[in-house]
Amino acid sequence: MAHEGILLGMGNPLLDISAVVDEDFLQKYDIKLNNAILAEDKHLPMYDEMSSKYTVEYIAGGATQNSIKVAQWMLQIPGATSYMGCIGKDKYGEEMKKNSKHAGVNVHYYEDDAAPTGTCAVCVVGGERSLIANLSAANCYKSEHLKRPENWALGISLTNLFFRHYMVFPFQMKFLIMIIYTVEKAKYYYIAGFFLTVSPDSIQLVAEHAAANNKVFTMNLSAPFICEFFKEALEKVLPFMDFVFGNETEARTFAKVHGWETDSVEEIALKICQWPKASEAHKRITVITQGADPVVVAEDGKVKTFPVILLPKEKLVDTNGAGDAFVGGFLSQLVQEKPIEDCVKAGCYASNVIIQRSGCTYPEKPNFA
Repeated sequence: MAHEGILLGMGNPLLDISAVVDEDFLQKYDIKLNNAILAEDKHLPMYDEMSSKYTVEYIAGGATQNSIKVAQWMLQIPGATSYMGCIGKDKYGEEMKKNSKHAGVNVHYYEDDAAPTGTCAVCVVGGERSLIANLSAANCYKSEHLKRPENWALGISLTNLFFRHYMVFPFQMKFLIMIIYTVEKAKYYYIAGFFLTVSPDSIQLVAEHAAANNKVFTMNLSAPFICEFFKEALEKVLPFMDFVFGNETEARTFAKVHGWETDSVEEIALKICQWPKASEAHKRITVITQGADPVVVAEDGKVKTFPVILLPKEKLVDTNGAGDAFVGGFLSQLVQEKPIEDCVKAGCYASNVIIQRSGCTYPEKPNFA
């Protein structure tokens, strides 16, 4: 029961529209592989074109939601994870709720009356992917939703209610299962940098709560454009980050934006660790993935590297969600207070599973030890 609601994620819930496309399609919409961007007006026609021209799959996604779902899958502990974000009141929103609940995640969506549920075009060529996100309702999240008592402070133990009342109120048990896992209930938090474009005040509320209560706050650099165009917002929350995730491209972009004259991922990871912290309760650890190259982990002024699980090219299906899955696997062990080595191992395992499937999907149960 110690893991009830232990991990909370906040982010942009998006319905992934995933398809294998061709080079002409990439050129038509000025899309680069291995990139993640927000949709501009020129991209809006592509969503319908993908649906009509290619075989598409619809998968509930969004970076943070992917990571939380993978963490829940790896944990196999009912009620361990929760997630907040904004969706529309439409069929895609209903699909999102159904998919997330099936994954075992306690979702607390804010539902916007006007905007449609956000979508993300996942364009795959040769196993590599590019993400173009049309946030729509995801862009409408408000910190007022986060501050509601049922989302922030009202925590009730389902276990106590279950054993206390089961013999008395057997027909009410379906009701009691709808327990709310809240910000205060969680001990670990994860937010992708993409959410800085939507609700930086919500991020700050959670970050400050974590620092004040000796909890663990983690974030992801998420994309080069976050490091470039949301530099101030990222710098404001960075002192609260106990774990910083990213990939080598994002790390180098971060370094460039801050005038660090180095391309060394190891050196950049160390410099990020040295950024001032709001709380000294936890040291900062930087974790940088590099595709097929070793994972870089910086802490205490030292760098360690960990090999990934190499995959024959013929088994590669889709790299979409690989980074999200790594974080989800990593967090699944972190919340159990496992050593960093085990966290990285779990992240590599989860990532390896996901890239052998279409989208950020996984088998019924993990095979990780």
